[in-house]
This record gives sequence, structure tokens and C-alpha cells, in this order.
Amino acid sequence: MKILVANIGSTSLKWRLFDFSNGAERLLHKGGFERVADYSKAVDDCLAQLRAAGAIANERDLAGVGFKTVLAKNLTGCVRLDERALGAMAAFNGLAPAHNPPYITGIRLFGKRMPGIPLIGLFETAFYQFAPEAMMRYAVPQAWHAIGIQRWGFHGASHKFIAERSAELLERNDIAERVRNLYLDGGKTPAKAPALRVISCHLGGSSSVTGICNGVAIGTSMGMSPQSGLPQNNRVGDLDAEALPYAVKTLGITIEEAQRQLSKESGLKGISGVSNDIRDVATAAEQGNVNARLALDVFVASARHWIGAYFFEMGGAEAIVFTAGIGENQAELRAAICAGLEGLGIELDSTLNASTRATETVISKSDSRVKLMVIPTNEELVVARETKRLLENN
Repeated sequence: MKILVANIGSTSLKWRLFDFSNGAERLLHKGGFERVADYSKAVDDCLAQLRAAGAIANERDLAGVGFKTVLAKNLTGCVRLDERALGAMAAFNGLAPAHNPPYITGIRLFGKRMPGIPLIGLFETAFYQFAPEAMMRYAVPQAWHAIGIQRWGFHGASHKFIAERSAELLERNDIAERVRNLYLDGGKTPAKAPALRVISCHLGGSSSVTGICNGVAIGTSMGMSPQSGLPQNNRVGDLDAEALPYAVKTLGITIEEAQRQLSKESGLKGISGVSNDIRDVATAAEQGNVNARLALDVFVASARHWIGAYFFEMGGAEAIVFTAGIGENQAELRAAICAGLEGLGIELDSTLNASTRATETVISKSDSRVKLMVIPTNEELVVARETKRLLENN
């Protein structure tokens, strides 16, 4: 069974082709295009590259195409991307303007180019559908909640991968199996004692922290939109609800301009005044730029805040995992996040931490009660696996 995973951005198309034949999981091909102006041509060129590489003879070799869709109104999980699903995505275009519109366009083009090939979406919100209601509810009027104003959570594929892989590394295969089947049995499989508590830190251009108990998310730092939680590369993160109308009135700008600034000119870029790339911000901080240093400090403080929230909520943790671009590569920020937490059983090995870059490893001291781990994420593999499971079980 061959599954193509298509990752669609506002000006990009990237893909990975997986082969699940004979019980194996093999990456057959990967590629992508940047600065896409014509998505129809990009889809054709993608298939042409797969044929030229010998990965497929034609599109009929594909059992399905999986998409890492973001969110949709009144819809989550792993689903077939029919007109109902696309309509639900369109209803939330305003919450994910950089994600939903290009995905809808791309999905329609794939459907037109290869009719009859199943198109499957794994929504980023799926991993949070079993979280306790109290952890996902905003204190808004019932009418607001009824139209979808709640925490939805994002980076679900990444956190699901971390939930499964961390369980394997901690030798809790019962929990790993539970995670693998999570969307099929609705989290109904009981977990064995003792509990496995993991805090997954997806830190990158877009960041979130998720508490995971026995393989199931209990809450996450991101809320109704990808705009919330930790400071993002150029998105604000958490912000008091009164700040938006105050800025509109005081600065004399429109609400649309305020939204643009919050989503394009804020976050690390807004504080530092340097860049939306944390590597550039870190370099500027080393050179004495005080605003760049402040941006890093705010990011670290926010990460510690959310890690602490889930550490407290779960009564501790067996592991804290760092993943994604910053989490996997920025040893200095991992050290800052873990600093001074020895009293909680969180003891970083500075030598292991400093030598680790995008490699699966433990970076805590051997006697640390809480394991500190770096696990490179693999969101595309999660999408491919869930696409395969849906096709096999429906």
C-alpha cells in the first residue's frame, strides 16, 4: 500500500510517499516546491517526479493521499475529504487564513487530477478530541461556545508521534499501542498502571506544549486558533482579549490591520525587531541586542509556564520531550527552559544537551527522576499511518 502525504502551504507544496507493503514502513520519495504560483501545475509536477523516480507507475498505484489539515467547524479526527469536510474547513478559514484556503484549493486539485483516489485529512485538532472538557473550554457564554469558540489545539500529528515514540523509548509498549489505535477506538482502550505522563514541547516557527497522560492529550497551550499559546515566530501568542479593541481605538487602525500586525509583525519578530527566525534572534542577542535577548527570555518564560501547568495538572511527569526545529536544535534554549528545576526532579546533563542536534536521545542526568528527551518529530508518517488505518477499516 502506497500513501502519498501532501503538505500544502500558502506558496508551497511538499510531499512524502510511504510504502506500507509487507508490514514495513518505508519512505520511498520526498520532494517539494517553493514559491508556487500555479498549484495545478505543481500537482502535475509532483506526480511527474514520482513517476520519474520509479516510485509509482501512475497515480493508480496510490492507495490514498493524506493531508495534514488544520481545523474545521464541527469536524475533527481522520476523515475522508468530501464536500462536507471541505465546507467545514471553509467555515473556519478566518481562524487559519494561512492554512485552510490553500489546503482546500490543493485538495480540490488533487481530486480533479486523480478521481477515484481517496483523499484523507488528519486534522491537527484530532489529538485533542479526547481531552477533558474543562481543559478545552473557555469561560464564554453558551452561545459563544455553541459556535465553536473553545480550545481546539494544534500540532496534533507531531504530539501524537511524540506520545507513541516516547512510550516506546520508556518501554511502555501498552501505551504506544494505545496511541496507535487512538482514532479507531476513541481512546476507549484502558491504560495499564502505572500512569505514563509526558509533556511534549513542539518548539519551532510555530510552538505548542501538550500534556499527555497514558497516550492521550489532557490539554495544550494553543487555543481556538494557531495564533495563541507561546509567542510564535511572527504571531503574538496569548493576548488579553481587551488588547485588540484598545489598540484599534488608540492607534487609529482598523481591526483588519490589527489582526495583520498580530499575525505578521508580532511574536519573536515583534519583540526583537530583528527577524522571525530564532537563529537570527539568537545571533543578535549574542551581539548585545537587548530586544533580541528579551524575545528569547519571553519565549523561554512562556515555555516554562506551560510545562509547569501540565506538570502540576498531571502531578508530575515521567518525561519532558523537545521536538521540532527549536526543540531539536537549540541546546541553549533547552538549557534555559530546564534551568533551576532540580527540586522537581528535572536535571539536565549539560554535556549531553550541548552535543545534541536533531538526534533522538536522552539529555537528562542518569539519576534524573524526569527523563529529558529530544525526539525528532515525523508528522508526515503519522498522517500516512492514519490514512492507511482509515482505508483498512472503512
